Amino acid sequence: MLSKRALLLSRRVVLLGLLAGCGLAPVYGTNGQASVLRNAVTFTAPDTVAGFRLREQLERRLGRATTAQFDLTVTLSQKRRPATITPDGDTTRFNLVGAADWALSDADKVIASGTVDSFTSYSATGSTVATQAAATDATARLSVALADMIVARLILIAPDFPQ
Repeated sequence: MLSKRALLLSRRVVLLGLLAGCGLAPVYGTNGQASVLRNAVTFTAPDTVAGFRLREQLERRLGRATTAQFDLTVTLSQKRRPATITPDGDTTRFNLVGAADWALSDADKVIASGTVDSFTSYSATGSTVATQAAATDATARLSVALADMIVARLILIAPDFPQ
């Protein structure tokens, strides 16, 4: 009789064997879908804190362009909305709602575009400095989330890009 550990290990081996034969390929790696974009994209985003954080995350995920084959242009929009209001009318929590319109170009021809949106929240119950720090952090988190969503969309459609 097999122990629980041996049984669990054998199930994992069978699962890996099934996945290996299913035709799925890794997204990252030397021949993965993301390899078309790796170190081949320049980024254009607003000259704001949110734009800086977005570019930073895009570079982290796709690399800094050594030979720029593509240009990714991103336009950001953000709105701050009250999320929690006390009976006295004080706002104690805000939602930061953002959207990013993006377009990927190859030699001045747009080959892919889209819009992603997300939100994050922050507390406004601390001091003025603490609230401002929380708002700045929320802006950075939102930019990272939007950048990750853009990269996910690009990786899904990367096999259709010109080589």
